[in-house]
Amino acid sequence: MGSCKSPHVVLLLYVLVCFVHQSFAIGVDTNQTAKLLVDASEASGRPISDTLFGIFFEEINHAGAGGLWAELVNNRGFEAGGPNVPSNIDPWSIIGTESSLIVSTDRSSCFDRNKVALRMEVLCDSQGANSCPDDGVGIYNPGFWGMNIENGKNYSVVLYVRSSGSINVSVSLTGSDGLQKLAAASIIASGSEVSNWTKFEVMLDAQGTNPNSRLQLTTTRKGFIWFDQVSVMPLDTYKGHGFRKDLAEILEDLKPQFMRFPGGTFVEGEWLRNAFRWKETIGPWEERPGHFADVWMYWTDDGLGYFEFLRLAEDLGTLPIWVFNNGISRNDEVDTSSVLPFVQEALDGLEFARGNPNSTWGSLRSAMGHPEPFDLRYVGIGNEDCEKKNYRGNYLKFYSAIKRAYPDIKIISNCDGSSQKLDHPADLYDFHFYADDAKNMFSMAHHFDHTSRSGPKAFVSEYAVTTGSLLAALGEAGFLIGLEKNCDVVEMASYAPLFANDNGRNSKFSAIVFDSSHLYGTPSYWMQSLFNESSGATLFNATLQTNSSTNQVEQLLASAISWKNSENENSYLRIKIVNFGTDAVNLKIVVDGLEPNSINLSESTKTVLTSNNPMDGNSFNDPKKVIPNRIPLEKAGKDGEDAEVAILPYSLTSIDFLIESS
Repeated sequence: MGSCKSPHVVLLLYVLVCFVHQSFAIGVDTNQTAKLLVDASEASGRPISDTLFGIFFEEINHAGAGGLWAELVNNRGFEAGGPNVPSNIDPWSIIGTESSLIVSTDRSSCFDRNKVALRMEVLCDSQGANSCPDDGVGIYNPGFWGMNIENGKNYSVVLYVRSSGSINVSVSLTGSDGLQKLAAASIIASGSEVSNWTKFEVMLDAQGTNPNSRLQLTTTRKGFIWFDQVSVMPLDTYKGHGFRKDLAEILEDLKPQFMRFPGGTFVEGEWLRNAFRWKETIGPWEERPGHFADVWMYWTDDGLGYFEFLRLAEDLGTLPIWVFNNGISRNDEVDTSSVLPFVQEALDGLEFARGNPNSTWGSLRSAMGHPEPFDLRYVGIGNEDCEKKNYRGNYLKFYSAIKRAYPDIKIISNCDGSSQKLDHPADLYDFHFYADDAKNMFSMAHHFDHTSRSGPKAFVSEYAVTTGSLLAALGEAGFLIGLEKNCDVVEMASYAPLFANDNGRNSKFSAIVFDSSHLYGTPSYWMQSLFNESSGATLFNATLQTNSSTNQVEQLLASAISWKNSENENSYLRIKIVNFGTDAVNLKIVVDGLEPNSINLSESTKTVLTSNNPMDGNSFNDPKKVIPNRIPLEKAGKDGEDAEVAILPYSLTSIDFLIESS
């Protein structure tokens, strides 16, 4: 943006709402007018945090297990049924009858932290009176509501096998009924080769496509076979690091500046015995015990562990924010006098992420293939624990120990400091807000207007309207405009929850919905995409005026920022306007503080998020029903000094004016 050589020059841009949105049965009332005054002078600009908008990943809705983590086998180590045997092997199922095989579990695994293995006694044989079916008998795994197998792609199958004799096991990927053969290979070994647990790796090249496939392990040979730690991973993953490619790429498109993980309530657990503990989620995947996420009521093998979260943040080019348990779950608490082992666990976790490769925990990170430290700068001590009896005492133990060892790390408190000052030290405080009514979210745009301008800044790590509609997204957009305009006291914000597997939902709303082979962004996702240039931008004063009813003003929110496109180095003035009302409004935008004729209308654009009905949402059948529509900005005047664009009722409009310096 050019220097302010002529501060009194006023550039008038007429943004005329002249469209009759028939679906609302609303006509344009030319008396519904408003004016937006933007002071774009350098003196009025305020810097927005470089990390204002990011993402929050929680293991909820099968977001990781059966989602972002590309592992296709569900319950790969047979541990989901618990440590006592015999146990439930769900979703594994048997191929064959009771006369042909008996399947059970025992505790014979070679892995100390996950002892359960599957034992298969094959009663039939390749010949004789009790001969096996031609395709054999055995077990199959349907994955997480179907494995997406794609023609021409390669899949790595890893499994551990033990047997009392020689084996001939068919490893195949088939359709859901086992009839469609997509890929197959055989494991043939003598008794001496498999008398002890032996790791086999098989590469399968798919010869067909089926999004509802399954893995089969079958044989026609009589005898005993044990299986353990069975994995199927596609070779084509995001940056080769095991993340489902399409799900990671839709995150990348948001340009997140941070990633909070792994929860949320997932970190707490209903009980501490089921909380996420980072040390149980690192090292070789076969050795990870997994755990039952009792808050969301499903098992996770923890293939997506602490290391993988740190690597995902790095792959996305964003900053990790690690939230760890502080000795408090939703139902039990560690007394402050006994919390030091939990403090040490957190310190060990920081050393794992940041320590040199010769340190105790840094060496383990290095052994996992990442000798360089991760760029971990933020930690959250607990989640939604502020009102718990032992939180403040526990928090102070963590705070003091971390600041002594890592004084640069920013520490996030669970306690809300937006209405009153905190009674304990913190760099940031966590703020969560969910609303069933979009109007309530929209009204929260002014929540931080009266927050103290000194002290820790806010991290709005969880916000959402729980309906998932366009109207929900508009309420959220109004809230985010309020966060932008309070950028001096708000440092970070992220929507929650991020992902939902449509077959395994814990919540009816999310930013992204997927199944085994498809995904779509909800209106809330697309709303966030219109804020992805705000981090690190400059905020200008933007004031709405109206000569109409007070109610009209309450239905409009607007902000103005300047940002630079990193690809072409162009500078833009972006004006975002949320119209939360049923009426169109004739809006005149007055921009003061720019050089004359510095806006190039022919290279400017407008992007509109709206739909025929404010309760519209997206679906697998219509994934693009509510998405932003970007078009060139119409030129409507001489010398590029005025413009006409359509801004609809119930809409979010983003206008990017290209700024050219003289």
